[in-house]
Amino acid sequence: MKRLFYLAVGAGAGIVAVRKATRAAQKLTPSGLAGSAGGAVSGMTGAVRTFLDDVRFNMAVREIELTDALTGESGQSGESASGLPGERNGRSAS
Repeated sequence: MKRLFYLAVGAGAGIVAVRKATRAAQKLTPSGLAGSAGGAVSGMTGAVRTFLDDVRFNMAVREIELTDALTGESGQSGESASGLPGERNGRSAS
């Protein structure tokens, strides 16, 4: 009875080891690497897009500040404190 138990435990451990090894080998194939790289690239794309949106927004704000400083104008009607129409809480309405 003891031998049968250890035979079953050994077979179960062997199956688990083979399945884990197969999964690890699948991740190292070209299609597996492409799948994991694709997820990383899509996440990076979103972060870069957000960064560029922030840069464009702040460039527009700074351009208005510089224009106002050079021309001596400030506080035009219909615009927010930073001078951008349609702005809410320091961010664009889009």
